[in-house]
Amino acid sequence: MESRVHLPCSNDVVVHVNGDSAPDARRFHPTNDAFPPQQQQQQHQEHGKERRGSLVLAYKTLGVVFGGLVTSPLYVYPSMPLKSPTEDDYLGIYSIMFWTLTLIGVVKYANVAIRADDHGEGGTFALYSLLCRHVNIGILPSKHVGLNTTKDVQKSTSLARFFQTSVVARRLLLFVAMLGTCMLIGDGILTPAISVLSAMDGLRAPFPSVSKTLVETLSAIVLIVLFLLQKFGTSRVSFLFSPIMGAWTLSTPLVGIYSIIHHYPSIFKALSPHYIFRFFWRNGKSGWLLLGGTVLCITGSEAMFADLGHFNQKSIQIAFLFTIYPSLVLTYAGQTAYLIKHPNDHDDGFYKFIPTSVYWPIFVIATSAAVVASQSLISATFSVIKQSVVLDYFPRVKVVHTSNNKEGEVYSPEVNYILMILCVAVILIFGDGKDIGNAFGVVVSIVMLITTILLTLVMIMIWRTPAILVALYFVVFFVMEGVYVSAVFTKFAEGGWIPFAISLILAFIMFGWFYGRQRKIDYELTHKITFERLEELLADRSVQRVPGLCFFYTNIQEGLTPILGHYIKNMKSLHKVTIFTTLRYLLVPKVAPHERIVIKKSNLEGVYCCVIQYGYADALNLEGDHFVNQVITSLTQHIQNSPDKLSSDSREIEETSYLEEARCAGVVHVRGKTKFYIGLNCGWFDKFVLRFYEVMHNNCRSALPALGVPPQQRIEVGMLYEA
Repeated sequence: MESRVHLPCSNDVVVHVNGDSAPDARRFHPTNDAFPPQQQQQQHQEHGKERRGSLVLAYKTLGVVFGGLVTSPLYVYPSMPLKSPTEDDYLGIYSIMFWTLTLIGVVKYANVAIRADDHGEGGTFALYSLLCRHVNIGILPSKHVGLNTTKDVQKSTSLARFFQTSVVARRLLLFVAMLGTCMLIGDGILTPAISVLSAMDGLRAPFPSVSKTLVETLSAIVLIVLFLLQKFGTSRVSFLFSPIMGAWTLSTPLVGIYSIIHHYPSIFKALSPHYIFRFFWRNGKSGWLLLGGTVLCITGSEAMFADLGHFNQKSIQIAFLFTIYPSLVLTYAGQTAYLIKHPNDHDDGFYKFIPTSVYWPIFVIATSAAVVASQSLISATFSVIKQSVVLDYFPRVKVVHTSNNKEGEVYSPEVNYILMILCVAVILIFGDGKDIGNAFGVVVSIVMLITTILLTLVMIMIWRTPAILVALYFVVFFVMEGVYVSAVFTKFAEGGWIPFAISLILAFIMFGWFYGRQRKIDYELTHKITFERLEELLADRSVQRVPGLCFFYTNIQEGLTPILGHYIKNMKSLHKVTIFTTLRYLLVPKVAPHERIVIKKSNLEGVYCCVIQYGYADALNLEGDHFVNQVITSLTQHIQNSPDKLSSDSREIEETSYLEEARCAGVVHVRGKTKFYIGLNCGWFDKFVLRFYEVMHNNCRSALPALGVPPQQRIEVGMLYEA
């Protein structure tokens, strides 16, 4: 795939950014026999390294991706409002959990969703970004339109054409993507709270004198320490946590096997789906309400997809299919076998089924594993926030790339500490595990349902999957997850409102930021300065060309920012060498060094255009002088390679020396500091939302410091945009 980058200058150039490194499948691929023995041996060594690398990554996923999923036995049974359950009830519940894990975990996430990545990134916004890039159905501002890589309008499906022509449908799709993102962030708040609280609750069984308040306090302390470790990065954290998670993944199924043998050896007969039908036939509405607890068995599965940027498809599939899935099946089987013989122990369904001889080792492992469980959704939250920031749907926060080797491994200090405060607040205010479990069920089921909807759109509009397979996928998962959603909504008043409150606040922040950014860009496009208009402004004798080199930052690419006209009219000057600079986000992981800075000269003397292109995995942490040196080098090369045949060597030398002279005179970076002028003619909606946007804009980070520009070289030009 390739994307064409159009610069806002005369003599337009096209820069091709290759998004796919793989060669065309139709090309000739020689067999091993076509290579000499030495080259064959080298290929085998490379394949061996690749396999070992996947196994190492699969091991690391235990400590990051699957923590929330594999520790769910801690709180699934205690979250169920069971009343005098029978043997058939437990067999039906286990059958529901087994098929939920199999269909949603194995089929949906491990084999379908994981393939719908957006250049290696996963999650709700990655699916939305994928749809926008391929089908142009987003309502992104104009500055993103040119970045889409593969839009085939002529061959688009009827569904794609419907979204392209319907503003309401596109806005609804954006709302769904935002809701899924907000719910996943809510998941990152609730997972640490319920995991650690459920594990620490094991202290109360051997020590009845331990109060609930003490358990909550200890849980809060553990979480604070965990969040303070985040700054060291996912790789370091995962190598620390993976041994713990490996011990948990191995020990719990062993205890499960012991429990099966001693309590109910025929438990696996419940794998037959007819036990599910018998369960609902016998229990009716009460059985349906129990689904609010059984859905927690699949909690954390979204991290398989959302944490994709931290690892890769193969490593996640290996870890889930060969360790996590068998471990969960055996652990739940052991728990259920114990509860069939001790039906009233379900309120503490995990610790009661642990044999006394291994209670304390399992408690230590469980507590440690609960800490690890928190890591999976914390990492996923960082990834989702970062995607939202680069797509301009979230206020700019500091994003740190904590690994030089893994592109998607990120950390945000602001987000980290906000999550820490909210997690501790959830534990201290809503200490009841059942209330948090009800809230957790709402998050899990809604995120799964939204993922199913977006995946169905990807199948239809991008993959062009046969209709029968799309229908089968959609009916099975939409009905299954829809039933779960209907069940958890009955718990809205009993803790289910917590994620809705969190998601509502986050969605309002995202919508307010997006709306304000879109209104600003619309204004800039409407009032943009053309190069013809710039030439007229510079022709005014009162406007002087002052010595020095100026980087003038502009957000739009088809023309120049209206701040330029405001600047020239008031300052009555423009630097002799002015480089109109645009930071441009491309929907690729990384931009090659030779494509990072694209220079084009305009028809005006000393006026150039510069586009700094970067991918979602690129960290713009260049030092100011280094950045200027790179631009000057690119500009010099452009002058030397100018296609203008009339230019002589002396002209090139003159222009180059002119550039160096301007640099020696001083470098300045000019950017706009714009605000909305909200007049009496504005409606109440614009007044409220745009004022909220201005509050966020005044308190968020600037894109300019990311380039390492020294503060003494920055100039901000204030301008009011009429709302």
